[in-house]
Amino acid sequence: MPWAGLVLLTGVGVGILFTGLPAFVVLIVAAVVGALVGVASDTFPYVLLGALPGRLINLFESDLLQALPLYVTMGLLLNRLPVADALYRASIAILPRKPQAPMVSGMLLGALLGPMNGSVGASVLGLSRVVAPKLAAEGVPAAGREALIAVASTLGVLVPPSLVLILLSDAMLSAHTYAVTETGRSDRVINTADIFHAALVPAGIFLVLCLALSWWTGRDVAGLPERAKLKVSEGILAAGALTFLLVLLGGVAAGYFYAVEAAAMGAFALLTAGLVTGRLRGPAMRELLQEALAITGALFALLAAATSFTLVLRLLGTDRLVNDLVRLIPGGDIGPTAAVLAVIALCAFVLDAFEIIFVILPILIPPLLVKVADARWVAVLVLLTLQSSFLLPPFGYALMMVRGALKPASPFRDFVKALAPFLMAQWLLLALVLVFPRLIHGLDNAKDQTRAPATLSGDDMTRKLNEMIELPPLDPLK
Repeated sequence: MPWAGLVLLTGVGVGILFTGLPAFVVLIVAAVVGALVGVASDTFPYVLLGALPGRLINLFESDLLQALPLYVTMGLLLNRLPVADALYRASIAILPRKPQAPMVSGMLLGALLGPMNGSVGASVLGLSRVVAPKLAAEGVPAAGREALIAVASTLGVLVPPSLVLILLSDAMLSAHTYAVTETGRSDRVINTADIFHAALVPAGIFLVLCLALSWWTGRDVAGLPERAKLKVSEGILAAGALTFLLVLLGGVAAGYFYAVEAAAMGAFALLTAGLVTGRLRGPAMRELLQEALAITGALFALLAAATSFTLVLRLLGTDRLVNDLVRLIPGGDIGPTAAVLAVIALCAFVLDAFEIIFVILPILIPPLLVKVADARWVAVLVLLTLQSSFLLPPFGYALMMVRGALKPASPFRDFVKALAPFLMAQWLLLALVLVFPRLIHGLDNAKDQTRAPATLSGDDMTRKLNEMIELPPLDPLK
């Protein structure tokens, strides 16, 4: 019953959109329904469901998942410490005294703090707290403020190390392992560092476009920004934070730090700063840890539910159906890749980026990589599509977060009009990468000289292969 899996996928989207239940609850319900249908219709024997515990164990043995609580903690710490405010005020003091300076400063702050925030939601809350009041004081219209914060909050998706980028890298590693095993190609299986390097040039292009658009859209702001008077303590904090962030981000991009190491260093530095300054003592520390545990638990619950749901889809044969459909798509590499990206974009209307990574990519990407050999190119295109999903009207996650955080919200039409130039730049970049794959291979030679591991270890390869084994051997005596 391969088509039953597609019905279940549609049901998941409808359930998330209209029931208001957490995504992991909807996924678990769909997995149970799919399992009952599969067993009742003799599509597969119930004993095959015994593969689930092994898949969950293999999943949570991944060292990469250590990054989840660390990034969540960093995002919460950045919202409680005055780092963002000091960086913004320092940027205003350094930039020319022009009406565009506040807009450019807000975009720069999103690029600096986004990778460390851990999620788009954390970036939205941080920028709404720090940047929005200052933009309002400078006379920036409400629609312009909302558009800038929405776009700036997604910059961390492209700039390593970000939580979306790390989770996508792990999903691509699994999919590429499957494709190499299925086809017998001699490709080296990609790792997290490969995708980090592949994303750097598109990330740089998009950042430049966003800064240019911020300068262009800010030219009509009435009046000049007040010259920021930095206190000595603020200047020291801004300089120290900027140095630390550049070293950390540069170290990850150059391969000197791994993503989990970078997250641990960032969380430790921010936590130490909070304790030394007295901002994280007593109730504040307890509140921080409770919130970090709650968010991390929700992410792990989503991951476990998605793993259960994808197992049921595989048992129903939906993955083989998708594999056959992808192989039938004409157009060389671009045709099937564009079709898969279109499906991901449609899913973005009802699913957020994490749900797409956990649920949709394990079904769509492995058959695509069987047909398309350039895994880095596919990974960056998926990453750009996921970033677009945050800004996709009317249900983009960043859009909804911004309009919920900033009250009163501007008319939606004005908001979309202010957002339109940034969306056009994003879609232009996506089209350029789709048509010119060489854009993401510019740093290949530099990458090979870094300390990042060039190949998967035997243990990593074994773990990834085990994750893809859904069907336990049948006992001939039963």
